Amino acid sequence: MVSRRRLMMFLGFSTLTLALPGCEWLADRPISIGAYVWPGYEPMFLARNQGWLDGQQVRLVETASTTDSLKALTEGRVDGAALTLDEVLKARASGLPLSVVMIFDISAGADMVVAQPGIKNLAGLKGRRIGIEQGAVGELMLTEALRAAGLTKEEVTLVMLPVAQQSDAWSGNQLDAAVTFEPAASKLLGQGACKLFDSRQIPNLIVDVLAIRNDVLDRSHARAIRHLIAAHFRALNHLTRNPQDTAYRMAPRLGLPAAHVLSVFKGLMLPGAAENYRLLAGTSPELLPDVRKLSAAMVKNGLLKEDDPLTALIRADFLPTDFQQD
Repeated sequence: MVSRRRLMMFLGFSTLTLALPGCEWLADRPISIGAYVWPGYEPMFLARNQGWLDGQQVRLVETASTTDSLKALTEGRVDGAALTLDEVLKARASGLPLSVVMIFDISAGADMVVAQPGIKNLAGLKGRRIGIEQGAVGELMLTEALRAAGLTKEEVTLVMLPVAQQSDAWSGNQLDAAVTFEPAASKLLGQGACKLFDSRQIPNLIVDVLAIRNDVLDRSHARAIRHLIAAHFRALNHLTRNPQDTAYRMAPRLGLPAAHVLSVFKGLMLPGAAENYRLLAGTSPELLPDVRKLSAAMVKNGLLKEDDPLTALIRADFLPTDFQQD
């Protein structure tokens, strides 16, 4: 992986033919995908809003958090979800069979720990109230930040609340620090928070992916999955070629002024079609060593009981192969 200190978009610019409804669509309903507000997922919603995503094949279900997305998956209300890779590993460990079919982004600073101005370093978190949303990515960020500070969870006070509520809690002086991510992170920084730790310090551990239940990865749903992936890449291409127009269109869902939208992508690597294929395809996908590292880190931090065997974790057969790099 390359440096993440600035926005990098590994886009396989391509002429993508988006699937239209027809006789090849065999399922009796569209596949449903759960996702919450996160910059890396926004191209998927841009594709829907622009009419590039056929609603007869794919239905996007907006959730409030990763926890909500996982609950919807467990209850069978959605067929797949946009999740962090660590959440996928935890879900698989709990018996939910999921496979990764695409990478949305790799966090390179967009996930962070912020604190009140009087807290100058991570060691200053001792005895402080830290806001954190329930979920593996928050736990991983917190554990690694505390490890860097030489602290344990017992030496801080955890305040469990959704990331969307952090801004209000911050304004109400209910938090001394927070484990957060964009776009909520930008709001806290705008309220005077100082960044103490971010995902650049744990490279390649926070990866957002499109995960689909294994029972949906069949012939009758293949066309819809490929259509969703192609629509995402079309929107990602639009973000690269027309960033100001894309920012204007993404602003309402992100809850940010259009002028601030592009800044939230600075902490993300956004793999396009060609880069996804490089990372996921083949008998030994390039992503696998990082997944093994993540699984080991999660076992070490008590987030998994044992390493994921990685069996059927990656399915690259839904990615386009006709991409052409500029």
